[in-house]
Order: sequence, then C-alpha cells, then structure tokens
Amino acid sequence: MGLGIIDILQLAGFDQTKRTKLVRHLSQYDPIDELIRNKWFEVYQSYQSNNVFHNTDQIISFYGLSNNRAAFYGVYDVKGYVTANAGANIVGCPSIERWRNTCNFYYTLKRNKLFDEFCDRIVIDWGPGALAWQQKLRNKPVFEILPSGRKLEPFGDFLEFSLTYQRLQDLFVNEDAHPDWKIPLSNVAGVYLILAQKTGDLYVGSAYGASGLWGRWKTYAESGHGNNVKLKKLIKADPDYPKSFRFSVLHILPRTLSKDQVIQREKEYKIKLGTRATGLNSN
Repeated sequence: MGLGIIDILQLAGFDQTKRTKLVRHLSQYDPIDELIRNKWFEVYQSYQSNNVFHNTDQIISFYGLSNNRAAFYGVYDVKGYVTANAGANIVGCPSIERWRNTCNFYYTLKRNKLFDEFCDRIVIDWGPGALAWQQKLRNKPVFEILPSGRKLEPFGDFLEFSLTYQRLQDLFVNEDAHPDWKIPLSNVAGVYLILAQKTGDLYVGSAYGASGLWGRWKTYAESGHGNNVKLKKLIKADPDYPKSFRFSVLHILPRTLSKDQVIQREKEYKIKLGTRATGLNSN
C-alpha cells in the first residue's frame, strides 16, 4: 500500500488524535484559482452556511482538481466561530457580501505553519465521493508529491487556467519545480490569448516547434513582449504594461503540425475575436 496524506503530514508533526476533518473546496460561484491568487481563499473557507466545523479541532484543507484529485493547501486549527455578519471583510473582493449574507457562521481558522512546505505540492485521490466536500479524517492515498520551490498550483487542464503575468514568470523562476506544467505545455503547439486587463485589449498568438507553448511563453516571461513589434512599442511607452497581462490557451494542437498549419489556426482566431481591427494584433 502506498503513502497516504496522514503519513506525509506526520513527518512534519501532524497530530491525528485531534478531532480532524478533511475538506475539499470547489465552488461553482468562486473559482478557487482566483481566490488563491488574490489571497481570499482562507477567508472564503471560514464562511460556512452550516456548522460543519463545530466540534472540530483542526481541518486539512484541499482544493479540487480534475478527475477527483485534490491539492493540499494547509492545516488549520479551529479556534472558534462568530456569526457570519461579524466575520472578516475583504476590500475589493466581489464575493464578500454574498458570503456574509448567505452564510451563518464565520470560523476563526489559524494556519499551522508546520505544514506550509507541502502547500500546492501534495496531490491526493479524493475518491468517488467528490460531492462530499468535508469528510472524517482518513489516510487518503497520495497521487503525487511535487518538488519544493513551487509557486503555482498543480496543472489541471489546458482550458482551465488563466495566468497573470506574475504567475507566468513564477513558472520560469524554478522550472524544475513545475514539471506538471512544463511537460504538457512543451508537448503541444497551440493558439493562445493575452488579455491586457489594463485596457481590455486582446492579443492572439501561436506556438509551434520543439518546445511548444512552454518555449513560446518563456519569451514573454523574460521580456514581456515575446518579440512582438506592437507589444514592444507599448511596453517601451509603459514598462509596467505587461503587469496587466493574463495568459490562457484557446486551442491546443499537435506539435507535429507545420508552422503554416498552426499560423492558419491563429489567423482564424484573430478573425473571430477581431484582434486585428480593435486589439493588439498588427497582422
């Protein structure tokens, strides 16, 4: 039998004699990656409609991935609770009023820093009970332990993510810590989208050749403009312009396709999205 989540956490001092629950967060209203990226995740999990953390000493917190997997986020001591309308506020969070108005409890959850080294690195098999988001403590099987030095959550699917420029750069600060991102992005060609959130402008680009999307995006992480003429001009006028970029994949393609075949797909998306007429594409 392989390692389980309790086996791993015990290496850092986990006390399984405490009343413990496993929780897997996956919301249809609040994308978990957005909550994590904006540092709203911990407040989000503190708001609860029901008394799920009553009579609980600690929770082991995960966020949902595809195929019933879950990524470890942290261990939290349950210190008490208040009514939801007395819970924490977050300036700029669009969901905070909904949480306060639709929930009944706000739990005081203190993060146990003993387990921070495992954040985003342990991926478990949550099992077939995906809808049972909170469960009793059990030694769920560990699917994967990712290398230390990680900055991003585990890779899920090509169409599931939208990376800010900072997060894109984080991928390349320590490439060896992100093999689950590097391998799939290196193995495909594709058409991608850059959204300049500062202005709302769009740029459609394509990646082809031996290093696929990974190699193409690395040039953006290093320069901001990826050697695109129009983006170069914009960045020269405003060096902070790339900070508003958000990268996503529109279409994945076999890496064996020729450059001309990939560019043809790119042209189709430029037409569909109008990025030549009103966006950042100059040709």
